[in-house]
Amino acid sequence: QVQVVESGGGLVQAGGSLRLSCAASGNIFGINTMRWYRQTPGKQRDLVAGITSGGRTNYADSVKGRFTISRDSGKNTVYLQMNSLKPEDTAVYYCTIVRARTATGDLEVKGQGTLVTVSS
Repeated sequence: QVQVVESGGGLVQAGGSLRLSCAASGNIFGINTMRWYRQTPGKQRDLVAGITSGGRTNYADSVKGRFTISRDSGKNTVYLQMNSLKPEDTAVYYCTIVRARTATGDLEVKGQGTLVTVSS
């Protein structure tokens, strides 16, 4: 069984920083793209950032210059460094493995989310 677990969420004041982590576990042979999404109540889940196995990154316009995604492929872990946080960044942040290669086939794996709250 493959799963991802997010951590690092919490309460921070506007202008502060948080670092989210997402660790994948299980019998994984390889991972391609890993992404962070976020969602607030009543709204759709939006892409925040993604990183390919080759290290290519992309970001939502709203977080460019403030957030940085990175990964440690040896640990099957992806990070999201969030700086200059704004109240509008408040959301549940979800990690997704677009395709994890396992013994039973390729899987999309989604995490349970971690709450980030930015106070004004």
